Amino acid sequence: MTERYVLDLQEVDETQVAVVGGKGAHLGGLSRIEGIRVPAGFCVTTDAFRRIMAEAPSLGDRLDQLSRLNPDDREAIRTLSAQIRRTVEGIAVPDDLTAAITRALARLGEQAAYAVRSSATAEDLPTASFAGQQDTYLNVVGPTAILQHVSRCWASLFTERAVTYRQRNGIDHRTVHMAVVVQRMVFPHASGILFTADPVTGNRKVATVDAGFGLGEALVSGLVNPDVFKVRHGEVVAKAIAAKQRAVHALPTGGTQEVTIDSRRQEQPALTDAQVVRLVQLGRRIEAHFGRPQDIEWCLVDDGFQIVQSRPITTLFPVPETGDQENHVYVSVGHQQMMTDPMKPLGLSMWQLTAMVPMHTAGGRLFVDVTRRLAAPASRAGLLDVMGRGDPLVRDALETVLDRDDFVPSLPDAGPGGPPTGGTSATIETDPAIVTELIERSQVSIAALERDIRTKTGPALFEFLLEAFEEHKRVLSDPLSMQAIMAGMEATWWLNDTLQEWLGEKNAADTLTLSAPDNVTSEMGLALLDVADVIRPHSEVVAFLQGVEDEGFLDELAKLAGGTEARDAMEAYLDRYGMRCVGEIDITRPRWRERPTTLVPVLLDNVRNFEPGAAERRFEQGRRKAQQKEQDVLSRLRALPDGDRKAGEAKRMIDRVRTFIGYREYPKYGIVSRYFVYKQALLEEAERLVQAGVLPQKEDIFYLTFQELHDVARSNQVDDRLIQQRKDAFRSYHALTPPRVLTSDGEAVTGAYRRDDVPAGALIGLPVSAGTIEGRARVMLDIAEADLEAGDILVTTFTDPSWSPLFVAVAGLVTEVGGLMTHGAVIAREYGLPAVVGVERATRLIRDGQRIRVHGTDGYVEILP
Repeated sequence: MTERYVLDLQEVDETQVAVVGGKGAHLGGLSRIEGIRVPAGFCVTTDAFRRIMAEAPSLGDRLDQLSRLNPDDREAIRTLSAQIRRTVEGIAVPDDLTAAITRALARLGEQAAYAVRSSATAEDLPTASFAGQQDTYLNVVGPTAILQHVSRCWASLFTERAVTYRQRNGIDHRTVHMAVVVQRMVFPHASGILFTADPVTGNRKVATVDAGFGLGEALVSGLVNPDVFKVRHGEVVAKAIAAKQRAVHALPTGGTQEVTIDSRRQEQPALTDAQVVRLVQLGRRIEAHFGRPQDIEWCLVDDGFQIVQSRPITTLFPVPETGDQENHVYVSVGHQQMMTDPMKPLGLSMWQLTAMVPMHTAGGRLFVDVTRRLAAPASRAGLLDVMGRGDPLVRDALETVLDRDDFVPSLPDAGPGGPPTGGTSATIETDPAIVTELIERSQVSIAALERDIRTKTGPALFEFLLEAFEEHKRVLSDPLSMQAIMAGMEATWWLNDTLQEWLGEKNAADTLTLSAPDNVTSEMGLALLDVADVIRPHSEVVAFLQGVEDEGFLDELAKLAGGTEARDAMEAYLDRYGMRCVGEIDITRPRWRERPTTLVPVLLDNVRNFEPGAAERRFEQGRRKAQQKEQDVLSRLRALPDGDRKAGEAKRMIDRVRTFIGYREYPKYGIVSRYFVYKQALLEEAERLVQAGVLPQKEDIFYLTFQELHDVARSNQVDDRLIQQRKDAFRSYHALTPPRVLTSDGEAVTGAYRRDDVPAGALIGLPVSAGTIEGRARVMLDIAEADLEAGDILVTTFTDPSWSPLFVAVAGLVTEVGGLMTHGAVIAREYGLPAVVGVERATRLIRDGQRIRVHGTDGYVEILP
């Protein structure tokens, strides 16, 4: 087949990214939509680019060198990419290629002015827009100048920013090729950008138009502030007209220049409202064609709009698919489970199959549809109350949606919305034997699972697991278990509310829960202090652990003096807690048992920062503090009018909290213990599929849902393309920030703390563990980065139980996500750490090493000078 070096825009569409790059393919697609005008032009194809690259054999070696560079070594990237650009620009364009380009120009008008625009094959993709990575040249006149600028576009594939972008996104330089779009230049009265969804809130029903005078370069380059119009349901609902002092205009001889706008025109709108509405109608047509919200560059020429580019808006959080046209309100599961990272498909589907309520997926995250519960007054009150106690930002976001009268339908209370979300009323006795019995029930059920799963393989394993999930849900929904959890939580709320009323004391329950019994998560942190005690006396073991990188290090320990005891202590710890890890609700995440090196930095911090016997001392100190607090509260209550009754009620509630609050952590431990059993069985199944040549590697099963994996086990066939698509999508989800509340319009509602009782400049959050502490902020996103000193304050995005071993080593806690009863809050109270959670963007606003003051009683953080 002969190479085609030039294709008319009318000949291509969006399926031909490999031939004409992202921009060319989108422009071709645009030119086929009825009623959409695109300036005439042609594409110089990737065949031409490959031909040019082949003319300089030395380029291959340089690309190899480039791919080996560290993305952070900017100097080396700058030097090498500049050499590559010079080489590409210096290659003489072969005669047949020159002839093909000149013929195309002759058809369109040889002496007309053109825009010469780069169009890479990895550009304007649904998952990575690469916006601004390559170059565009405007108002280029004459065949010689056009050929020169085509060469410059080829070379622009290797600008420093494009090279760095590819390296950071794991894209091989050799797989990306450059096409070039050559289009007739338009000389617009006004131009700008149209977003068919609001780029700030994500609302798909609101389009945003940015407009300025002259060429769009003035807006794109930030030279002027645009007029901004917002359009909803075919009418302009908001507008801000800017003083547009400058514009970019084309010069008759080629090139562009900045011009000052006549002062009388500066304040005039660049578009009339009627033009804005007409433009948005065109945008909706383009959006419908491409099937997703678009970021569109437009020009207004003689009262007609021409479209010069359209690309997907990649920053929008996706909307769960429902298949209906109704309004829906979704609450993030991740913000409640302390895991806002994206999950892989197997992780999502396993959580859905074992959860107590239906869940929807979007952007690699899970959401619960609360529309029905918001619609009926009684269930609405219950839902808002529970959400508000957990995370005030979720409650505020839901109230914001409810304030829009028309969004949530109204249903009568008897509607099929289910019971209000308040759990079962806690009518059980305050009896520690209840907790003992519940823990035993859970252990018996998990032991049975471990025993019965051993013999299952192939399709039979999946049938067995589906039954195991039912048992999993039965244990989770055990009425006694629910009552025990609610008893602890309701007693905490009662103490906080009532003691504030009776004694004027905030968050009194925080001290009363110190060192509560039966808390498997706080025991986990203390148990690692005990492991440190075993290791500390053996200097050879400590030195060995400082250099550990290989996951098989436990076997090596036995060769060292004291190594056998050290290994036994770590093995015992992993037997009890090895199923845990960061993000543990995602079954695909590596567990500590699979990756024990994760714990080594924390263990070494414990060896360095603590004295022997710290765990027992720590627990005992907490218990004594709680006891003293109880005596103090009761004696102050007895001194009040009707004091004996008040003290009696408070004593009953304190006993209730001490009995049940530790159990709050146990169901999650049970879930994660089961998950590890499921995971080991599924990985053995994956190994069988690898041996049978069905899968290239075991971890590929993580990119299939449980149901899809079941099908693979039955058919011994897998869709490799699907797995690759899922890997690409998962990578792209990391760039998205999941909202606490999301509507079916795509609007991300974050919620706000409506408070005016905090100092100016302080970061507001939710007070979850009382006390005030000052110290050095350690901003950490991974437990394996632990490097703590006494008095440090941990600042991170979220903490699930796996972070508990760090809690014993820090003096305070700040997280971006969390609520009053989430794991981080419960453990912070048990360890007596002042803590503020739900601090938006804390890890970006607080720098590692800064001194901060955490106000755990009042719920804010000050950054100190």
